[in-house]
Amino acid sequence: MTENVEVHVATVRGIQAVPLILEVVCRTTGMGFSAIAKVTEDRWTACAVQDNIQFGIQPGGELKVETTICNEIRQTLDAVIIDHVAEDEKYSSHHTPALYGFQSYISMPIMLADGTFFGTLCAIDPRPARLKNPETIGMFKLFAELIGFHLNASDRLAASEADLLDERKTSELREQFLAVLGHDLRNPLASIDASARMLNKEPITAKGATFVSLIQSSVGRMSELIDNVLDLARGRLGGGLSLERTAQVQLGSVLEQVVDELRAAWPDRLIATEFAVTKPVSCDRARIAQLLSNLVGNALTHGATDEVIRVEASTQGRIFEMSVINKGQPIPPAMIERLFQPFFRVAARPGQQGLGLGLYISNEIAKSHSGSLKAVSTSCETRFTFRMPLI
Repeated sequence: MTENVEVHVATVRGIQAVPLILEVVCRTTGMGFSAIAKVTEDRWTACAVQDNIQFGIQPGGELKVETTICNEIRQTLDAVIIDHVAEDEKYSSHHTPALYGFQSYISMPIMLADGTFFGTLCAIDPRPARLKNPETIGMFKLFAELIGFHLNASDRLAASEADLLDERKTSELREQFLAVLGHDLRNPLASIDASARMLNKEPITAKGATFVSLIQSSVGRMSELIDNVLDLARGRLGGGLSLERTAQVQLGSVLEQVVDELRAAWPDRLIATEFAVTKPVSCDRARIAQLLSNLVGNALTHGATDEVIRVEASTQGRIFEMSVINKGQPIPPAMIERLFQPFFRVAARPGQQGLGLGLYISNEIAKSHSGSLKAVSTSCETRFTFRMPLI
């Protein structure tokens, strides 16, 4: 990785989970300052910061590395954990706590996949804290591994794009990378999910339970993104999405379940249904459920928040038809033509953008069922309609 400060800061801040990680670190430990730092032999640079105690360091800010304990971690690659500096045999007379005025400290090395030391995930506070316990240490290790994984993935992608000049080869290797990335991301996610479930079994405060729930929600969202990435890779490299088709699917109940789950996830939004699915449908029920979830999720993200979203489905003659309708700003005609391209995103409200794969994958699901997915958007409504033969 280049030793460019701006690149390090931008890379770390580009990791979607980083703000939540730093907030969870502060909330669960009770400490006021947490940071992800790039540490070299001559520089300590803050890449991302959660500062509730006015410590004064902003992203891109630097400290003299020799004044930090992170410099020792760079040399030994061992975590340093201090509950109470004044009572710690090794660090009570250390120059760093005296210089920066903290009593509790924890710092975990962040390692890249090739064994290279990147920096640290650290936290400090002017008050003592209980840090030397398996739960806190385990949480820091998991978060440090997750950050390292993201950094390594960014490096690999940057290196691939720099080395590959041929457009076709670049596209092929990028999609192979996405498949590997989506697969390998499941391991740290599974560890975080397992740790969150274990924390739920421990006696924690109501506020702590809220943050555990946030972690689990983020894991679920990241799992959905991984599924989308893997579907993209399968569709591009394998000639289309794989289906597990069943001949006699009672699709009405499947669609109702999808809508009920979305209503539970968005309790402040209204979703109305009108289903007249009177015939069994030959389809992959999980894929049709995924298609509907993607379309309704798109309507929830981009539609008017004070208007009802309508979901209609019916079997007419030899055709199954399903539509999702929302009100709001119309999609410009030029964008309609690009809606089903991978990674294309219509501007959304802050914090609501995904990878731009949902509509692409929905269209691939439609094609895999010998069907079609069309979008029509006017000032009155935006309507996505899926049609497929009953067979």
